[in-house]
Amino acid sequence: MQYRSLDHFLNEGKDALVKGPIALVLVEDDVEVDTTLRHHQQSGFAQVIAFMPQSFDLARDVAETVIRIDYEMHHDAAMETAINRVIDAAPNLWIYYCYNAEYLFYPFCETRTIGEMLAFHTEERRSAMLTYVIDLYAEDLTQYPDAVSLDRAHLDRSGYYALARPDGTPANHPKDRQLDFFGGLRWRFEEHVPAARRKIDRISLFRAKPGLRIREDHTFNEEEYNTYSCPWHHNITAAICSFRTAKALKKNPGSKFDIQTFKWHNSAPFEWHSRQLLDLGLIEPGQWF
Repeated sequence: MQYRSLDHFLNEGKDALVKGPIALVLVEDDVEVDTTLRHHQQSGFAQVIAFMPQSFDLARDVAETVIRIDYEMHHDAAMETAINRVIDAAPNLWIYYCYNAEYLFYPFCETRTIGEMLAFHTEERRSAMLTYVIDLYAEDLTQYPDAVSLDRAHLDRSGYYALARPDGTPANHPKDRQLDFFGGLRWRFEEHVPAARRKIDRISLFRAKPGLRIREDHTFNEEEYNTYSCPWHHNITAAICSFRTAKALKKNPGSKFDIQTFKWHNSAPFEWHSRQLLDLGLIEPGQWF
């Protein structure tokens, strides 16, 4: 089903927001759109909704099974506007969001659906889940100049760290159970990345509620949503394996010609399996097994 605008969808297609979890895919360009949508369908989302320009094409099997909303991502507050309006229309539903060429991985995702994981997470009285954006990049930028290759994808196996998140008061106390996470290409090539965009943490899975708002920095106006765990033990975390940063670094004229390869001594082939991410400590199962 295709809708000509977000207003059209919210007026005519709200039945799609009755059952969750739902996935929102924000399409910025025409790279790996079909594979992104298929990946999240296979994860078990009740609905996959693509926000994408009208000029982009979809494979027939995808076009017949996803909800498509004509939407331009290159205007101010495009991400926040789309997500916040869906939040208002889908109270109490679990919502996930990502961009094209990004793929969600969570513990044991090969054998368990996203609904099963979120059911457990809900039982632990959690309404949001921390996800790390793990950069993927092609092994050979000469062969793959846009830095995207599913078959030859690599990731950094180390170089990730966290800093306390200050509360913004004059004393700059650290916020409770909140950290700013860094690593990947945004860390290794930080001279090409604005300081405000170097973090790799994102609250990509959350439960909608009245008044909830996502902000430009991918945090929410309710502080508990921004925490990495509950006060009494560790919780599940997930990863979004993403070509987005690699694409941007090779597309931006300021960095395109300065970067000949993304590989370094800590690069490893991406195995497209949650076990690799668990072994590297990039996701954790918490109390779920």
